[in-house]
Amino acid sequence: MQNKFLTIYNELVRQIQRGEYHSGEILPSEHELKEAYATSRETIRKALNLLVQNGYIHKVRGKGSVVLDHSKFEFPVSGLTSFKELSEQFGGDIVTNVEQLFLSEPEEELQQALGCDRDVRVWNIIRSREINGERIILDKDYVRQDYVKGLTKQIAEESIYEFIEEELGLEISFAKKQIVVEDATAEDERYLDLLEHAQVVVIRSYVYLSDATLFQYTESRHRPDKFQFVDFARRVK
Repeated sequence: MQNKFLTIYNELVRQIQRGEYHSGEILPSEHELKEAYATSRETIRKALNLLVQNGYIHKVRGKGSVVLDHSKFEFPVSGLTSFKELSEQFGGDIVTNVEQLFLSEPEEELQQALGCDRDVRVWNIIRSREINGERIILDKDYVRQDYVKGLTKQIAEESIYEFIEEELGLEISFAKKQIVVEDATAEDERYLDLLEHAQVVVIRSYVYLSDATLFQYTESRHRPDKFQFVDFARRVK
């Protein structure tokens, strides 16, 4: 038989997910929940602590249990996944807008990021990602043309990784990533629906082929209220 605190926890989760309690609302007090479920205060506290651990509520001294926004999209940090593949998990109405696509000689900063010389031409691909009518991701990709030839706007709208692997026959192997929070730039303001947000979460990725060739540098810039960045970790002894 399931422990009573788990039964209460699961019922409260269902109520939050159904929208009976909205983000920012306060759950009934421990005393009110104790009366409603005809149980002990200790059982209620166990259920509330589990809600805290799983990101459904936050306890505020003098205020109570505040419901958190649980509608954020989960963005995996450790994986190497195309946006097209991720969008299948997000659901909703998703549109990729190719804002810019052109070739250029890389400036010094980009030469360092890609480990290439100035005479190597680089694809500059800027794409805004629109989910349910809001532009909430700005992807800035820089790809070496000597490895990836023939990019088009249609390919950029669909999946560059799919083109690289299926059409060019290259194997994308691994990436190094860095996550930072930065002030929004004028470019962010131009291409994203930032609303009142003055900062964005930036994931910088250095992407390698199977032969350890660094061929792509990416900045993926996210509106902070729409995503939670997740990883899976296993303890190794």
